Amino acid sequence: MGIRLVDLPAEIQDAVQRTREDVASLHAELTRYGLVVWTAGNVSGRVPGADLLVIKPSGVSYDELRPDTMVVCTLDGVKIDDGTPAGLTPSSDTAAHAYVYRHLPGVGGVTHTHSTYATAWAARGEEIPCVLTMMADEFGGPIPVGPFAVIGDDSIGRGIVETLGESRSPAVLMRNHGPFTIGTDARASVKAAVMCEEVARTVHVSRQLGDPVPIPQDLIDRLYDRYQNVYGQH
Repeated sequence: MGIRLVDLPAEIQDAVQRTREDVASLHAELTRYGLVVWTAGNVSGRVPGADLLVIKPSGVSYDELRPDTMVVCTLDGVKIDDGTPAGLTPSSDTAAHAYVYRHLPGVGGVTHTHSTYATAWAARGEEIPCVLTMMADEFGGPIPVGPFAVIGDDSIGRGIVETLGESRSPAVLMRNHGPFTIGTDARASVKAAVMCEEVARTVHVSRQLGDPVPIPQDLIDRLYDRYQNVYGQH
């Protein structure tokens, strides 16, 4: 018999419920910022204190998403008996998300979109150069391109981990597919997706006017350090 949510300790059930609520609400940010169409895209979150993740169900419209329709899986990508209505199946990207969680312990959230400008860069197989202070702040350099990978197994996850292992960026443009972003929690990964599309659009427009001016590496490092360690409330 597989894992049943009702058999897990109460504190884990509570953590699963909180993660379901967070992940369900964060999908509204993808539509709010125009990062997805129809049922494409997904957000997942690692369940604190458990080897579980919560992810969007496959092929379900965004306006139908609720906490109780979010699917709970192991970090091997296997759906547990979580009580979802009509036995909803998890996103087709679940294996990729699960691979990221297994190999990057500090990651608490993963987001995938097909946002127009970032995906256009992915279609070209071209990294987004660091020519904006916003990019230096958020990404610590260019947004890299990951390899082409098929959907349905952990190939995409392997490409994400291999590519981001050599970058400070929380975003990767998977070739011919689109952006995947990571964060310390699901909200941080969604923020990275929003910012990825913003800089992809801005740099694209800049290139229509001429050659963008690169930022020297030492200034990128200073900007990144300040934003990550000084900016905002602590």
